[in-house]
Amino acid sequence: MDYTPYYDVLRRTSLFRGMRDEDLQTLTACFAPRVRRYDRGELLLMAGYEMREVGIVLEGEITAAKPMPDGTAVVMARMGPGGVFADVLAGSRSKSPVNVIAAAPCLALYLPCEALLRPCAALHPAHLQLLHNWLETVSEKYFALDRRLELLCCKTLRGRICLWLLEQRDAAGADSFTTALTRGELASYLNCDRSALCRELGRMQAEGLVELYRRSFKLPAPDRLRTMV
Repeated sequence: MDYTPYYDVLRRTSLFRGMRDEDLQTLTACFAPRVRRYDRGELLLMAGYEMREVGIVLEGEITAAKPMPDGTAVVMARMGPGGVFADVLAGSRSKSPVNVIAAAPCLALYLPCEALLRPCAALHPAHLQLLHNWLETVSEKYFALDRRLELLCCKTLRGRICLWLLEQRDAAGADSFTTALTRGELASYLNCDRSALCRELGRMQAEGLVELYRRSFKLPAPDRLRTMV
């Protein structure tokens, strides 16, 4: 397969950031990654199974959701092109705690973990950079889980919403941003009922704390939000 059309997508990932075309050409030739298309609703990874590959979304969107004993699922993440999944899982012998599902028709690329951990005899500098990026990616996800725990420790729904909004603002570097999460997925992420989330967002909009348009948010007064966390 010719991966050249996806070089810009690969560079948007945490694994391949900062790499040149020749680096990507070398690595894809070394790893010979597999690529697979999925229809909406198909499973890319099932909870309870091991995964020995690192996945990258080239097209479409996926969601990672943790199944709960009562049959519901808690959305952990939603990713589009450039999203990386199973990067923490692939380096261990643990079983997946989440289901990864195609939220829209998607194309995923898989890098074999064995090839990642064992550089070829040529010892390409790009491979060493990839290993460094992989370590950084795992570290970033650890701290993302720490932030999620802090969010869930907020005693009020408004506090959780405010903390999430401020995190998204910091990530975007602007007072206006768009999220990939639907209202239902955001409610799951914040561990609340969808109707309760919509009501609270409506109240916050009426109070001038946030402006809403579908999946887009604008924060007119971020400092006021900080006082509510």
